[in-house]
Amino acid sequence: MSNKAAKRKLRSSYVTTVISISLVLFLLGIIGLLILNARRLSTYVRENLGFTVLINDNSREAEVQRLQKILNASPYVRSASYISKDEAASIMKEELGEDFVDFLGYNPLLSSIEVKVFAEYANPDSMAVIENQILNFPQVKEVYYQKNLLHAVNDNIEKITVVLGAFVLLLMIISIALINNTIRLSVYSRRFLIKTMQLVGATRAFIRKPFLIKGILHGLAGATVAIILLSALIYGLNKELEGMIGFDSFWLIGTLFGIVIVLGILISLISTFFAVNKYLRLNADELYY
Repeated sequence: MSNKAAKRKLRSSYVTTVISISLVLFLLGIIGLLILNARRLSTYVRENLGFTVLINDNSREAEVQRLQKILNASPYVRSASYISKDEAASIMKEELGEDFVDFLGYNPLLSSIEVKVFAEYANPDSMAVIENQILNFPQVKEVYYQKNLLHAVNDNIEKITVVLGAFVLLLMIISIALINNTIRLSVYSRRFLIKTMQLVGATRAFIRKPFLIKGILHGLAGATVAIILLSALIYGLNKELEGMIGFDSFWLIGTLFGIVIVLGILISLISTFFAVNKYLRLNADELYY
C-alpha cells in the first residue's frame, strides 16, 4: 500500500471513529436534555398543586393579614395570596356567567388564602403535616386541597422517573458498547503495528501511549461535534417552543456539555486501553483471526 493510500485510510478511520462517537454522545445529550426538562416540568406541576386556606367569617382583617405574613415566611410556602369575599364572588361570577349573589341575596363565599408550596413539599405526607399546623390557627375554618390529585401526580411522577431512569441506563450501556466497538475496529486495523512494536522490545506502556492519546483526541473531537449539534437543537427548540429551556437553566446546560465531554474522553480512553491490551496479549498467529 502506498504512503498516500495509507494516510487516506488513516484519515478515513479517524473521521469514521469521531462521527460514530459524536452521534452516540449526541444521543446521550438528548436524553440529558429530556431529564433536565422532565425535572423542570415535575417541579412546575408540583408547585402548582397548592392548597386553599378558608378563613372564618368572624376573623378580623388584621388577623388574616398576620396569618398571610406567617404563611409567606414559612419554609414550605412559595407564595400566599389573599382573596377577599368580594374577589371570590367576582371570580365565581365569571366562571358561572351569572350573578349568584343577586339571586341568593347574600355572598355565601368565605375569604381565603391561596397557597403554593415548593415542589419538595408537594407530597401527601408533607401536605398532611402542613394542613394540621395551619388548622391550629383560630382564623382558619378549613384547609382544602385535592388529595386524590396530589396522590395521582406523585405516583405518576415516580413511575415516569423509574421508566426514564431504566431507559437512560439501557441507552448508556448501548452507547458504551457502540463506542467500544468503533474504537476496537480502529485499533484492529493497526494490530500488526502493535505486535511489531512489541516484538522489537517496546514496553506495553510505550505501545499504549500513542493509542491512548489518540483515544482522548477521538473522545474530545466527538464530544465537540456532539455539543455543536446539541447547541443547534437547543437553539431550534427555544425558537419553536419559547421558554422550554430558560436562561436560568443555562448553567445546567453547561453542566450537561461538561458531562458529554467527560463521557466522550473517558469511554474512548477506557475502550482504547482494553482494545490495545487485547492485541498485546495475542501471539502473532492469532492476529490473523
